[in-house]
Amino acid sequence: MREFGSALPSLTVAHEVGAALARMGVRTVFGVVGSGNFHVTNALTAGGARFVAARHEGGAVVMADAYARVSGELGALSVHQGPGLTNAMTGITEAAKSRTPMLILAAEATAPRSNFFVDQAALATAVGAIPERVTSAESAVADLERAYRIALSQRRPVLVNLPLDVQSTIAPYPFQPKASLPPPAPFPDGPQVSALADALTAARRPVFIAGRGARLAADELRELGERTGALLATSAVARALFRGDPFNLDVSGGFATPVAAELIKGADLIVGWGCSLNMWTMRHGALVGPDATVAQVDIEASALGAHTRIDLGVVGDVAVIAAAVLAELTQRGHRESGKGERRASLGTLSGYRTAEIAERLGKEGDWRDIPFEPVTEPDRIDPRTLSIALDGIIRAERTVAVDSGNFMGYPAMYLDVPDEHGLVFTQAFQAIGLGLATAIGAAIARPDRLTVAALGDGGALMGISELETAVRLGLNLLVVVYDDEAYGAEVHHFGPYGYPLKNVTFPATDIAAIARGFGCEGVTVRQESDLTPLGEWINGQRDRPLVIDAKVTKGQPSWWLEEAFRGH
Repeated sequence: MREFGSALPSLTVAHEVGAALARMGVRTVFGVVGSGNFHVTNALTAGGARFVAARHEGGAVVMADAYARVSGELGALSVHQGPGLTNAMTGITEAAKSRTPMLILAAEATAPRSNFFVDQAALATAVGAIPERVTSAESAVADLERAYRIALSQRRPVLVNLPLDVQSTIAPYPFQPKASLPPPAPFPDGPQVSALADALTAARRPVFIAGRGARLAADELRELGERTGALLATSAVARALFRGDPFNLDVSGGFATPVAAELIKGADLIVGWGCSLNMWTMRHGALVGPDATVAQVDIEASALGAHTRIDLGVVGDVAVIAAAVLAELTQRGHRESGKGERRASLGTLSGYRTAEIAERLGKEGDWRDIPFEPVTEPDRIDPRTLSIALDGIIRAERTVAVDSGNFMGYPAMYLDVPDEHGLVFTQAFQAIGLGLATAIGAAIARPDRLTVAALGDGGALMGISELETAVRLGLNLLVVVYDDEAYGAEVHHFGPYGYPLKNVTFPATDIAAIARGFGCEGVTVRQESDLTPLGEWINGQRDRPLVIDAKVTKGQPSWWLEEAFRGH
């Protein structure tokens, strides 16, 4: 239920807040409109911003999150007071844990007896977002600029509470917002840079693991890797950052290929660049050799050593620190040889970059090249067979958005992506049901690419209302549902111990038929030959989304899930 009030005059704070944000450069806003955010949203669109109406606030915030990740712009969300905000809280939590810069414009009921009253600032704080408030007509411009600046500089979602009584106040003057840019990265600490250069010089088998914070530092890290003989890996969220490099290990952690895991574990120096080195990326510490030195570079001091023991922490922007280390090595006479080797005062060192390792990575470094014996079950397809076939048929440059669940390693690792923006992985909170909205936000950010939403049946049915949004917007979207008719992670976690599974298994659902009801094309896949309609759709107009209900085998957990269970 929404609260409706009388029409507002044309120069209220509500109108000026929306217009000011549009002038600040907010180009796309996601949300669901109620009375409390009606005028702000209209003012945004009147100022030139695009408003994308979702079917649920939970979908809208995830769309804004994915849009920010893929576009590099600030994410923006507009919601009604009370339930409009609470509906969005799971997505806000994901954005907070993923450090997505976002402004959440939320109307606010301040009267304690209002049905819509909740402590919205406390809600934001509880999930890691930063609460701000427009407190008066006179201070509104400063309040808004402060929130905008915090979101960019701290890379955090900021909740901008817009009290209803303040929104309706006549604005004393039109806002003229100033440019609100994040402050420059701090100058690197000399002794820390020198210590990292020492560690790299001493290492014989260094490995770099780049995370979300390194996505703008690919060139610097490639050069530093070449200079020091380091192999290159990423966390899942930065996959394909080093695509095409012969010494690219691809993803570290539970998704790692056997050869990647072996080489990372054999490293004598691991450097995490903008990467938390958490239990997923380091397999609960199993990828850190007993004698390995671990270094970590992060823009936040509090992130250093938060998940794994480290021997050296360096505070700073990844690109800045990598460039400073390169300069330090050059000053020492440690120069690139051009053959994957490095020169130092003690002679020529090959590092971890050898012809033998390059050959192994060329043969074993991609999951699609690793032989497997397909699981056979009546009228069901092995998810590996499915994923490899999908990759071959799609061909087009794509963005892949993956929901959470037992299935998620297959699309994340078997579907190729062109660059570090190609895999959108909203997994920081491990909530299922976010994948479809993630794909919609990504598709809006990159309409030039085919977007693939990879979902489990549980997550697909949770977020299925947003299929209408995808159809309404005419998105270039392929939805693949890995349908095992269960919450597969729970089945494989508890089933081997004999626990009853009736609460996590479900009757067969015709998801393709449901999709057709929303206006999509729908196909059910039980074997590889059933994918023929996908090829026709890929080569056709793609004027409406295609949903594939893939009935996948149920008999065994994914390889990464068996590893993940060790952390539960």
